[in-house]
Order: sequence, then structure tokens, then C-alpha cells
Amino acid sequence: MLHGIKKLDKYIFRRFMMTFFIALLLIIGVVIIFDISEKIDSFVSKQATLHAIIFDYYINFIPYFMNMFSPLFVFIAVIFMTSRMAQNSEIIAILSGGISYRRMLAPYVVGAFVVSSLSLVLNLFVIPKANVVRLDFEDKYVYHHAAAVDEVHYQIEPGTFFYAESFSNWNNTAYHITLERIENNRLVRKLSAETATWDSTAKGWKLQKYFEREYLPDGQDRIVTGAKKDTVIDFTVTDFYRNKKTVGSLPIKDLNELIETQRMRGDPSIMYSLIEKNNRYSLPFSAFILTIMGVCLSSRKKRGGMGWNIAIGIALAFTYILFMKFSEMFVYTGVMTPLVAIWLPNVVFTLVTVYLYHLAPK
Repeated sequence: MLHGIKKLDKYIFRRFMMTFFIALLLIIGVVIIFDISEKIDSFVSKQATLHAIIFDYYINFIPYFMNMFSPLFVFIAVIFMTSRMAQNSEIIAILSGGISYRRMLAPYVVGAFVVSSLSLVLNLFVIPKANVVRLDFEDKYVYHHAAAVDEVHYQIEPGTFFYAESFSNWNNTAYHITLERIENNRLVRKLSAETATWDSTAKGWKLQKYFEREYLPDGQDRIVTGAKKDTVIDFTVTDFYRNKKTVGSLPIKDLNELIETQRMRGDPSIMYSLIEKNNRYSLPFSAFILTIMGVCLSSRKKRGGMGWNIAIGIALAFTYILFMKFSEMFVYTGVMTPLVAIWLPNVVFTLVTVYLYHLAPK
């Protein structure tokens, strides 16, 4: 009996993995074809080389896309293979052989663990590095940063505040900047300049027409002015463009450090970092939920074949993905914290899965 169960486990696990990866390859092929048709004009007009298109963009695009839609691939694979087993009366034979419904789920859970582990590895180690190359390609041949950023105001360290009226990416120059130092609720130093240009070699800022004032304890002021000044400020060009895409290229250690820095600065773009961090863990977890839900929905033999199961499965998978994207809007509007909003779809679908699991054996 034990030998038969192990053989059954291998049979279900092998079919699960095979169906998952076949669905993955087919959908990735279709997506790449549509993506090429959409971006071909940009590739030609900006003279992107074939080597760059293949190895800089699409080789790094595949793991990003594969991971982003892994819940959909998992769900479709489970629905398809389990529906076929049900239509061929294999599920009935398994349960009639004395194997419980819970025990039948074991190879599915192992398969979900493999997919979840793969997704987690991609999220934490592979995709951030791939995104660096992919986003650099997109900046060169597809998209561009905004020409300017207005009204930047951050606390770059406790008691030190940085302000820039605007920043232009054409010349990496910030205009009308102010750097203030406050100690014991008292302004002790203020540095202003008409322009501050980023020096990528020295990793610092070159100030033009600066005015520096130090407020001494005795009530006197020390004022220094000049035409040029080199200074180091804990604020770089990339800080002007922190958004949902750029945080996706950071390894998890750098992402955690960025979150702490942004929290200290009071940076409103911290929501992108927190969304990214929570997505990296919540997405792999969804493989377990959707796998069990898929089995519960498709393990019963139905009239009309497996068409309805596949249709319901695809509808629920897209509902889950839309729910994930829609829940991010609650973060942008300030209704929910990133932790609650990103994990909410998993919580809701877990409750639905528990309900379906109790119904399925009946």
C-alpha cells in the first residue's frame, strides 16, 4: 500500500510540474511576441542591437514576467491536470482505494512548495539583478525619466533637512537648494545655493553661488558666500527618481536599508519600497493557496467535461491578480498600510480556499 501511495505521489507531482512548465513556456512565448510587436518601433528608431534586445532585455524580462504571473500559471496547471484526472475517473479511483482527500493533496502541496521556493529565489536574488539590466535597456531604448522633478523636501538624517525647488535629469542639476541643520529645536546652520550639479566621479555636489550661514550660540551669525563649492550630501541623483520600478532592482538587503533611510527622511516614496518588499514574500505564498483551491474546484467529475473548470479557474486566477493590483491602490490613497493591502488578497483567498476544502470531500 505504501509503495502504491508513493507511486501515486510521483505521478501527481510529475504531471503538476510538467503542466506548469508547459503552460509557462507557451504563455511566455505569446507574451514575448506581443511585446516585440508593441516595442518594435522603439527598437528600430533608437537603433537597439539584436544582442541587446535578446540578452539585455528579453533574457532579463522572462524571469520578471514568469514570477509576476506565477499564480496564474499555477492555478491553470492545477485546474487543467486535475480536471483531466477527474474526467478520466482517476480521482474517484484514488479516493475509492482508501486514500483520503487530505492525503491526495500531499503531492500538490509539494509541487506548490517547489513553485513557491522558485518564486522566492527569483524575487530575492535573480530578479533584482535582472531588473538592473532590463530597466537600463528600457531607459535607453523604450522609456525615459521625466525631464524634471519639482519640490523635493526630505530629512536626509536626523536634524538635517534638504530642499530643492526642482531637479533636471538632462544635466543632473538641482535648482535653488537649501540644506538646514537643526539641533535642540534650534536652527544652527543653513546652506543655500542657486544650483547643485551632481559629480558622478567625486560622488558629491558642485554648488554654484552658495550662501552659508551659521547661527552661533551667542546670537552672532557667521556668513560665508562664494561662487563655487564642492560638498557631500547624503542624497544622490537616484533619490530623485525612487519609484515602483527602481526599487525592484534592489537586493533585499539594500531594499531594507532603503526603507529605513526613507522612514527616517519621511520620504513619501517609501510606499513603493514597502509594496515591493511585501510583494516579494506574498507572491510565493499564493502558490499554496491557489494550488489547494484549484484542486478543490476541479476534483469532481462534472457534466460537460473540464471546460467549465478551466473557465472558472482562469476567471478566479485573474480575479486574484486584479485583486492584488487593486489592493495597491489602497496604499497610494493612504487607506491601508502596505503590509495589510498586499497580504489582503492572500487572506481573503485563504478563507475561500478553507471553505472550498471543507466542501470538496462531500
